[in-house]
Amino acid sequence: MPNIEHLQIINVPSPIIYDALTTPKGLSEVWTNELTVRNQIGLTNEFRFGSNDITKMQILELVRDSRVVWKCVDSDPEWIDTLVSIEIEEKNQKSYLTLKHTNWREVTTFYRFCNYNWAIFLYSLKSYCEDGVGLPYQKRKF
Repeated sequence: MPNIEHLQIINVPSPIIYDALTTPKGLSEVWTNELTVRNQIGLTNEFRFGSNDITKMQILELVRDSRVVWKCVDSDPEWIDTLVSIEIEEKNQKSYLTLKHTNWREVTTFYRFCNYNWAIFLYSLKSYCEDGVGLPYQKRKF
């Protein structure tokens, strides 16, 4: 099965990144302004990208300041049952974040599009954590 993997170095301590990835405020600044987020294992968070595009992610793991894992339970059919994991390792005043989107069935046009968009997500996360301004879906022009 193909996987998407990205590494981003963010010049802030890991708790700032963890909060951006697990709170409504952080995720609305980084990913999309239209969301329903609860920070508890087993619950399902909802992310909307326009009127007909919703992604539902069940929270599988939350390890304070170091790991977040979601399982897609509703979205584009290619995303169903895929996993998104984000690992944060802090070294020398910097945080090394590894994002993996795993369990894809095949490499498709949509897979390639999502690969690109996960990179934009990490850019937005870095911008939000370092400068206080992210680039959520509603602000993108590309």
